[in-house]
Amino acid sequence: MRWLAGILLLILLGLQYRLWVGDGGLAEVQAMRDEIGSQKKELDQLRARNQTLEAEVSDLRKGLDALEERARSELGMIKKGEIFLQVIEERKEEAFKESSPSAGNSSPMEQGGGSRSATGKGGGLARQGVAAGAGRN
Repeated sequence: MRWLAGILLLILLGLQYRLWVGDGGLAEVQAMRDEIGSQKKELDQLRARNQTLEAEVSDLRKGLDALEERARSELGMIKKGEIFLQVIEERKEEAFKESSPSAGNSSPMEQGGGSRSATGKGGGLARQGVAAGAGRN
């Protein structure tokens, strides 16, 4: 009888070892649950990204406004008849030097604070007859 109890105890210890440490044990199950949780979070993020991309694709297929905006911003394209003016702002130090009383400039446009037209004179877009958004259909 004693040897039977010893054999049963060894079997019980073997099963306990396998439960805690072996293949498919509790530690491995917990690691798998953690991995599943992280993959669910990643899946949710990817689904949200897919929804955003689907909305963008739908917008690009249906409306020309989004397509035109992308062409303007990413490719630098303009429509026929439009004039592209690029305003390069001066650094603060240079603007401060120009606006000092010793420079002799009196108006903000002459001081370089305003935008300049294609002719180099002050007045910006309105003086050229091209307002922001003009020429869009």
